[in-house]
Amino acid sequence: MPDLFDIAQRLEEVNARNWNMAEIEERFSRLVQNGTDGKTIEPAKIKNDRVAIIERVRLRAEEYCYLTRNCAKGSATALFEEFGLGNMEMIRGLAAFPGIGMSGGICGPVSGGLLAIGLYFSSPDIMNHDTPAAYIQSRVFLDRFAAALGSLYCPDIQKRLLGKYYDPMASAENMKEYFTSSARNNCTVAPGIGAAIAAGIIIDSMEG
Repeated sequence: MPDLFDIAQRLEEVNARNWNMAEIEERFSRLVQNGTDGKTIEPAKIKNDRVAIIERVRLRAEEYCYLTRNCAKGSATALFEEFGLGNMEMIRGLAAFPGIGMSGGICGPVSGGLLAIGLYFSSPDIMNHDTPAAYIQSRVFLDRFAAALGSLYCPDIQKRLLGKYYDPMASAENMKEYFTSSARNNCTVAPGIGAAIAAGIIIDSMEG
């Protein structure tokens, strides 16, 4: 498995990749049609396949980000698919979350990863507030994401992955420059890393 936290290695890999759009679109369309919930989870098997699962989640988060051009959707879709979480309406709602509405806020994969962690670790009873696991594991996720990418915030991560912060919503020129930059390839690195971190946390919490 490649080093998830070697940013230069990850950037080189995504820029050399031949994105199989037909296969990615077909898989994503199946999720839209069939949903993401109802998957049978076998903890013992998952823990045994930990490395392969984390690598699959990382790759699919990159692919779904590339397809949807949305890092929050990419990270959450890969996690929902792998662990049978949520639904595609939640993915649709993440449209507003890259950089918190492109405002320079929290990076989209942080939002996507936290959504998956919240669904996995919280009680099925929405009125049950005594579920500290969601808070505890969220903090673990945030710490690991910040350690891997140097920040939780979109401007800092853009600088790391793209060389500068474009602030696409500031002007039409900024938006055009952003979309003609290396963002479509390079920004997939963040959801890949974020989803992999979240997947590792979920797997390590399993018994069996």
